[in-house]
Amino acid sequence: MTASAPLARRLGTADAVVVGLSAMLGAGVFSAYAPAAASAGSLLLVALAIAAFVAFCNAVASAQLAAAYPSSGGTYLFGREVLGPWWGFVAGWGFVIGKTASCAAMAMTFAYYLFPDTSVLQRLSAAVAVVTLTALNLRGITRTAVAAKVLVPITVLVLVFFVVLVGTRESVVPNAALASAGPYGVLQAAGLLFFAFAGYARIATLSEEVRRPEMIGRAILIAFAVGVTLYAVIGVVSVKVLGSSLAAADAPLMSAVDAVGASWAGPIVRCGAVAASLGALLALIAGVSRTMLAMARERDLPSPFARVDERHQVPAAAQIAVGVVVVLLVLLADLRGAIGFSSFGVLTYYFVTNASAFRQPCKQRRWPRAFNILGMAGCAVLVATLPWQAVALGALVLAGGVLGRAALRRP
Repeated sequence: MTASAPLARRLGTADAVVVGLSAMLGAGVFSAYAPAAASAGSLLLVALAIAAFVAFCNAVASAQLAAAYPSSGGTYLFGREVLGPWWGFVAGWGFVIGKTASCAAMAMTFAYYLFPDTSVLQRLSAAVAVVTLTALNLRGITRTAVAAKVLVPITVLVLVFFVVLVGTRESVVPNAALASAGPYGVLQAAGLLFFAFAGYARIATLSEEVRRPEMIGRAILIAFAVGVTLYAVIGVVSVKVLGSSLAAADAPLMSAVDAVGASWAGPIVRCGAVAASLGALLALIAGVSRTMLAMARERDLPSPFARVDERHQVPAAAQIAVGVVVVLLVLLADLRGAIGFSSFGVLTYYFVTNASAFRQPCKQRRWPRAFNILGMAGCAVLVATLPWQAVALGALVLAGGVLGRAALRRP
């Protein structure tokens, strides 16, 4: 392996859109609605709208910055270039810890749908999935994009099938309506649902590998629009048929097909969940490792993570490190905790994204600064209303990273 070698520009615009969608469609459709419903109750769809708006502000900021700085690292790079090294580090470290937790959440979602009744098999199958997809990512970014092109169409077809099947039927299982919740519960749910919308960041972190960097902004917005539309429709359908039972459903879409008396469709939904979760996990591992590569190049992480495999032109050491940590998480953590912790890290990342976009000069601007102000405010509010355990652990790990950077950069 060589240190700090450039990555090959092998991805087209369509490839970038598919990688972003693969991260978005697995991140929340099959897992995030239940913990969000437990917090927001009958106002779940209001929470979804808030999360989507904050995510839109972040998406336009990411698109604007990626067009100006088309290199690996996403907001880690943007923060360094626009605001300074420490801002970049906070964004990069927030992304690494948040998205590593997202990897664990996706592996656990895959396992819940594959083995719904056996906890031991769930843990083991999640670990096997992480090892397998880490190995696939080590084969090169084009392999990642090809796999995403297979998994994303399967996911979309299954989701459309689910909407048509469940949305046109009434529940045959008596379910009470979701209870009402106050503003705090709605905002907490929005923070948990935000976990579902952040997949488009994968496009920005892969900027160094896109053949036409000027198209990155368009790819981000296309992926975001498709993802949000699917999330909204499935959220409406899930609330309609599950009611209060949605809050306790480990596998909400499976519960929904059972609720309308269509248990025969369970294997089809399970297939879509498996494809979506694996597609998201594949894209997440790639995105986290690229941010680690960018940080190691600047001595913000240990230098071995800056090494690029000469044959496959991927940050192999960083990808292996991500895989090892995620395996440990899936063996030890729980899904709700992983989602909350992920949201803390990713909202921190996007706060810096919006701050960086706000400071861009006029010649680089494509959207009004008002979106950046709303994005910063939204990220701050959603972080503050996450479950306190996620906030406490996230703040602790973030502080540990800051101290680690200070130690690494001592003369």
